[in-house]
Amino acid sequence: MKLGLYSITYSGVWYNGRALTVEEVFERAKKFGFEGVEIDGKRPHGFPLDWDDSRRKKIRDLAKSMGLEIIGVAGNNNFVSPFDEDRELELLMLAEQIRLCADLGGKIVRVFMSWTKITRDLDGRGNYDIPSKYSIRGITPDATMIQRWRWAKACLIEGAAIAKKYGVTLALQNHHPFLMHSKKPYLDMLDMVREVGSENLKCSLDGGLLIDQSDAGIARAVKETGKLQVITHCFGEWERDASGKSMLAEIRGTDWIDINYPAFVAALKEIGYQGYLDFEYCHNVLDEQHNVIGIERVDEQVQLAHEYFKNLIGKK
Repeated sequence: MKLGLYSITYSGVWYNGRALTVEEVFERAKKFGFEGVEIDGKRPHGFPLDWDDSRRKKIRDLAKSMGLEIIGVAGNNNFVSPFDEDRELELLMLAEQIRLCADLGGKIVRVFMSWTKITRDLDGRGNYDIPSKYSIRGITPDATMIQRWRWAKACLIEGAAIAKKYGVTLALQNHHPFLMHSKKPYLDMLDMVREVGSENLKCSLDGGLLIDQSDAGIARAVKETGKLQVITHCFGEWERDASGKSMLAEIRGTDWIDINYPAFVAALKEIGYQGYLDFEYCHNVLDEQHNVIGIERVDEQVQLAHEYFKNLIGKK
């Protein structure tokens, strides 16, 4: 199993300070010991219109020279809109993200059935609060759950066909908000992948998004996903215990459940998973007074997360 860094961590959305360039993200990944980088498929990092052929070659060559793998591109897709034009735009964006991924030497474009999106305040800081009001469980105007499922399925069938042309695999993540199974939402991911039935659509089972965080629940989800798993993610907050060891901590400002990463990593090893576990810092960086603070805190968290997961991966 390998550790990757997802570039959204340094996109300037969650902390006070500017976004890092992709080159600077590579530098951070190398410095902190990661083996690869997953590039966010939107601005300020991987928006395809910003990448001409020369930049694609430059970044691909840079990664190679640094001994880093470009894992792929993150799609952040939304295929459940009732409006034909919206879904066509999303498909066009996905096609460009697939082509970017292939040009960079990546193999995976991570996709959603739907996405809450984010909005920014006047200072440019991101939040999920406002868009979440309009996308709870993937709700859209005047459409049933089955309609939304069929729209997402049609888009993923078409997307998988495009991915095949470029030698790229789409990885569907068990990501809210469009989930029909409220207690085992990862089953929606598995159902969709099996219904699409393409070798170019696989899974990105994210342990932190599983509702059942018991050892048995985690093991069951990982085992049921099995060989369909081609990439996974992790997120959270960390601190050092009394002995100086990296340990999980509360994510300030959220009510996020405790994540059973020890069971998740153990289950991945049990099924023989050898792909990437990509870390992302994807929430506001808050101090004890709930002020958004700077990139130094992100750097600290990235290092602690790497140390934590390196230890879990190395355990027998």
